Amino acid sequence: MLNKLNVRAYAANWHNGVEFLIKQGNATAEPIIMQERKEAEFKEPSFHLDNDAAQVLMDDLWNSGLRPTEGTGSAGALAATQRHLEDMRTLVFKPK
Repeated sequence: MLNKLNVRAYAANWHNGVEFLIKQGNATAEPIIMQERKEAEFKEPSFHLDNDAAQVLMDDLWNSGLRPTEGTGSAGALAATQRHLEDMRTLVFKPK
């Protein structure tokens, strides 16, 4: 689909950060301009991504070296499960 919005992320090691490119068809977004709003004013989201485009962005961020802070995601859960399994093996199979 030509009008699908894509957001790509690239590691920018020269300034310790990540650069983003927002693209739709042959058009690319200009730098984002922030606008002050009143406290109770309705605010539309800056942009929408479908799940496929969001997954590409997440993969790009992962490939740029970023990881979840908490460790409660799948990688953290897997590590906890592996430690628990090792504990259980130690208890069940320890020599008598």
